[in-house]
Amino acid sequence: MMRFAGKTAVITGAASGIGRATVLKLAGEGATVFAADIDAAGGAAVAAASNGDVRFQRCDVTHVPDIKALMDRAAAETGGIDIVFNNAAAGGARAKIDEIEPEDWDRTMDLVLRSVAMGIRYAAPHMKGRAGASIINTASIAALGAGYSPTAYAVAKAGVLHLSKMAANDLAQYGIRVNAICPGFINTNIFTESLAVPEDKKAEAKAIIAAMSAQAQPVARGGQPEDIAAMVAFLASDDAGFITGAEMVVDGGITTGQRHAWDPNTPSM
Repeated sequence: MMRFAGKTAVITGAASGIGRATVLKLAGEGATVFAADIDAAGGAAVAAASNGDVRFQRCDVTHVPDIKALMDRAAAETGGIDIVFNNAAAGGARAKIDEIEPEDWDRTMDLVLRSVAMGIRYAAPHMKGRAGASIINTASIAALGAGYSPTAYAVAKAGVLHLSKMAANDLAQYGIRVNAICPGFINTNIFTESLAVPEDKKAEAKAIIAAMSAQAQPVARGGQPEDIAAMVAFLASDDAGFITGAEMVVDGGITTGQRHAWDPNTPSM
């Protein structure tokens, strides 16, 4: 299936995890993909792994000129932008609200929320009037309730959800749809990075996390980056042409209720 033949896509956080899986998915279905990340080696690796047209650009999404340069390059080389996946983020500051330093709060907001806003800001002028134009933003189940992440990250991701709704209204007149995805427990590097796991312990930590994730939700397997890539591809496609301003929860059911509701081995309260 070549749903995206002739389309131009821009993906941030493209060198690993969800971003990498989405680059391979969209390029594999015919899109010209501009893969952006601060990890040049990882970006080159995903480009080499694809059998499609993948063009890497180093981009630090906390640096607004980098975002503008990315969007301008994609439009200049292909004539416009059809799909944007604002995905780059990290766990951010871990301190609780009564302990967090102002600069750590600001740094998390810049990385997780402002980067998405500026991705929309600088992509939209290149998307106006293009049939099927679609912006997809990575939020999180952390935006839906407490207990899934540190406070600053959760608040920023909640901002991504509301930003997506507001942008859907602002850009509707130009035919641009905007939606958000709320991933659940997805097996990526974000957990070892946010927990500051030492390099020599990361492989062991990932194996433990993968084993735990298979038991974390009603769907009895760990979430994979490809699960989110599949939702991105759907939202970017004509099949989602009547969907905008939506929050698509892809979490294996972890937010459906308390554990005893779906795990027969957990006693009810």
